[in-house]
Amino acid sequence: MDEEERMRERTLVLLKPDAVKRELVGEIISRFERKGLKIVGMKLIKFDKELSQKHYQEHVNKPFYPDLEKFITSGPVVAMVLEGPDAVETVRHIVGATNGRKADPGSIRGMYSNSFSRNLVHASDSKEAAQREISLFFKPEELIDWERDDFFYYASDE
Repeated sequence: MDEEERMRERTLVLLKPDAVKRELVGEIISRFERKGLKIVGMKLIKFDKELSQKHYQEHVNKPFYPDLEKFITSGPVVAMVLEGPDAVETVRHIVGATNGRKADPGSIRGMYSNSFSRNLVHASDSKEAAQREISLFFKPEELIDWERDDFFYYASDE
C-alpha cells in the first residue's frame, strides 16, 4: 500500500440505537473529527432483520444473535464512512474495547458504555471488513471525495 492509499483508508462506523437514543451522536462524531478523520458518507438508517443478518453474518448462528438483532433493529442508527491515515486502526482505538466495562477510560466506550452488548458504536475490525461493510450501507455515489480547505482555518478576516 502506498502512502496515498494509507492516507485515504476508509472504515465503517455505526452509531447504534443506544448512542442515538442517549443523544450522544454529536459528541461521538466530534471525537472522530477532532482526530482528523473525514466524514465521506453519513446517513440515518433503520436496520431490518435482513440487513442485520447480512451485517452480522458471522454471528447469526450464535446464541446471543437474537438479542443482538432485537437491539440493532430497535431504533435509528447513524452509518458513517470515515477516511484518514490508518482509519480502521485509528477508529478502533478511539472507540475502545468491545466491553465498555473494560474499555480504556478515554475511549468512547470507556466514557459512555457500561455494557458488552450495548456499546454505542460498531467499527470495522479490518480493511477487508470495512470494504464489505461499507458496500452494505453505501452506494459508491453516496461517498464524497473532498479535500480540507486549510486556508479556511488560517485565513485572516482582514
